[in-house]
Amino acid sequence: MLNIIRKNAQSIVVQSIVVIIAIVFIFWGVGTNLNDNPNAVAVVNGKEISYRDFQQNYERAIEGYKQQFGGQLPEKFVESLGVKDQVLNQLIQSELLRQGAEKMGMTISKEATQRKIQDLEVFRDENGRFDLDRYKTVLAQNRLSPTSFEAGIGNDLLMNRAVESLGAFATVSAAELDNWVEFLDQEVKLAYTTVRSSAYEPQVKVDDASLQSWYEQTKQQYKTPPQSKLAYLSFPFADDLKAVAVNDEAVQRYYQEHAELYATPEQRRARHILFKIADGDTAETKAAKKAAAEKVLAQIRGGGDFALLAKQFSEDTSKEKGGDLGFFSRGQMVEPFERSVFSLRTGEISGVVETPYGYHLVKLEEIKPATTRSLEEVRASIRAELERQGVKAITFKKASTAYEEIIRAGSLTKYSEKNAVAVHRTDFFQQDKPPKDTLISDPAFLQSAFALHKGELSSIVETATGYAIIFVEDARESVVPELAIVRERVAADFIKEKSVELARSAAEQMLKTAKEQQRFPSDVERKESAYLKRTGPANGVPEEIRRDAFARLGQGAFPDKVIVEGNTCYLYQILESRRGQGDTDAAKRQALEQQLLAAHKNTLMADWIDQLRKEAKIWTNTKMLQ
Repeated sequence: MLNIIRKNAQSIVVQSIVVIIAIVFIFWGVGTNLNDNPNAVAVVNGKEISYRDFQQNYERAIEGYKQQFGGQLPEKFVESLGVKDQVLNQLIQSELLRQGAEKMGMTISKEATQRKIQDLEVFRDENGRFDLDRYKTVLAQNRLSPTSFEAGIGNDLLMNRAVESLGAFATVSAAELDNWVEFLDQEVKLAYTTVRSSAYEPQVKVDDASLQSWYEQTKQQYKTPPQSKLAYLSFPFADDLKAVAVNDEAVQRYYQEHAELYATPEQRRARHILFKIADGDTAETKAAKKAAAEKVLAQIRGGGDFALLAKQFSEDTSKEKGGDLGFFSRGQMVEPFERSVFSLRTGEISGVVETPYGYHLVKLEEIKPATTRSLEEVRASIRAELERQGVKAITFKKASTAYEEIIRAGSLTKYSEKNAVAVHRTDFFQQDKPPKDTLISDPAFLQSAFALHKGELSSIVETATGYAIIFVEDARESVVPELAIVRERVAADFIKEKSVELARSAAEQMLKTAKEQQRFPSDVERKESAYLKRTGPANGVPEEIRRDAFARLGQGAFPDKVIVEGNTCYLYQILESRRGQGDTDAAKRQALEQQLLAAHKNTLMADWIDQLRKEAKIWTNTKMLQ
């Protein structure tokens, strides 16, 4: 039950739902005839999706694509990606999942959301503690307000809980597991041979006409990346380290103002026995479940061992551990369950507790009181944090003053001449091959620099080592070079491709002969493999051959076509296939069972999402999206 009622989702759950959502996005369209609200981009079952939310998500998506493609994103390319449709579908999907979770009676507390945020690595300082300033900065950089971000995290937790709840109904039968074990344990023995393109390279003739024709078809792959030539000022944090002095009074004040960062809430360890109910259960079914819970409760109060009875009667995965849920604090469990646990004394047994998941019997095993780390325990980390903040403030003030003076002077050059400040300069370079310099190679520096055009000045750029102000002195656009400039490289690629074509032709003729004679020609040098399984060591056999051979078992000894991998063509013959030798151990069976269980959970989730979509009333504002 821990995987169902805990509000902190595990990463595997998040991954599963992301995969499902991505698949669903591909196939689901959006209706346009149910409503007409000019203030929303969409309405899902009466819940509006605002244009502001859409625009923020759209801008973040565009920024993500820019980073992926080196800062260059032509308008036509954006249109071809269908970014607006992607973002709209994501927002609609998210709203459907949120509503679906609420229909299942699920809620997420504010405390659970806050704990989840504080656990995120991106918001932690170098000492691993949540940093409120960093939190605000990261959100601002991503055009998010704390309110909207926290609402989004809460929705994520809510949806993840729904995923866990549905997943609890997935099972793998012994027969299904046996069939998969037999399938994966199957073995084949192969003979194979190769035809290498290098043997045909001397036959490829390169002339101007053929090379020019081929280049016209492939020239986009020779396109040069954008390059920039920069002038910049740097303001390293290291230069201001000695300018900051943190006294004990400042440390004390920070400790008092951020006391919640050093506090650990009370935690309780409990066991439970669950008698599951589902939304569709009849009143009679629920009554029977409750009666069963009351019967077991009577056994416990009569001296029965709670852990043993949990193993015998609980319908939760925690039954194998005697119902033990481990330690948890307030806000991590659904409200009725939490209320019961935190009202018990150590060793005390609850009555029957009803939640959306069923009927629980709860035993409180242990209490860890709330604690707060003393000032002495955290003094060093607070001092380091205050020093870091102080250095950043001083360095930023220097950068801000310089930036204002650059604007007043009219250019970076005039500013440097007036103030005798050294301006650093680079030669032309491309974004993925920066000079060997800590500042320039910083991702934030590169992203800002290559987002600028020739003659543009950046804002103040924060990097890991300090601040920078960047000016693009010159820029070279991405261009397709003339053939003469890249002729040597093009000729080598031309020879490689044409020699592979010749090798493929020879291999296809060899395959035709082998099929006719049901064996390789006698003059062909071949190799024989050991027995191979579908997974595991291939013993030198190319993976593509193994995969193809298993895919066509029972369809003939030879493949339908030549397999080309790199500059080599492969042909193979299936010499023998057999059942495995029964060496699948318990650990492998268990791992396979978990994989199958995950697949079934994904199927349940996909079906649920599909049903939500079918039942939903969705309207989209097509005019606003144009």
